[in-house]
Amino acid sequence: MVRITNAKAASASSSEFSQPTTSEVFSTYKSHATLKAMIGMAPHGAITFVSGLYAGSMSDREIFKLSGIANLLTPDMAIMVDKGFLVDNLAPCKVYRPVFLSRITQMSREDVMQTQSIARLRVHVERCIRGVKENKLFDREIPLSVCGSIEELFNVACFLVNYQYGPLVKAWATRQ
Repeated sequence: MVRITNAKAASASSSEFSQPTTSEVFSTYKSHATLKAMIGMAPHGAITFVSGLYAGSMSDREIFKLSGIANLLTPDMAIMVDKGFLVDNLAPCKVYRPVFLSRITQMSREDVMQTQSIARLRVHVERCIRGVKENKLFDREIPLSVCGSIEELFNVACFLVNYQYGPLVKAWATRQ
């Protein structure tokens, strides 16, 4: 599963902090200065990929391109994404996403089954991301004083989640 997440960043004037500027990190969707990262999670619930942190104004698709994850994927792999995360032509593998209800009024049985399967795994992704955001540094606005090392701190927080709760997907852990 590949998912983009946000972290609130302190606003800064250009005289306080030259890179990036507040306008670059401002997310109109969140109405706040944010940093965005892409997190990849294995089927058993462990975080296996963390991108760099990007400006909150950057699109999810652009983060996917810049993160380098496409170079790590092979045609025999598959990724699962949110329904608005349109990276099919960027990923060299199969891309699974929840089915869109557009002109049809009812999903087919196969679409319902696939959507339910995706939803069950998405719960684990959300739990994982919550674990990162509950870290003392990321449960509030990120202070400017740590901006020089924020990417390293974010990576450590992400990978520490793998050790906090044991396997998130218990059924997978018991089969292996």
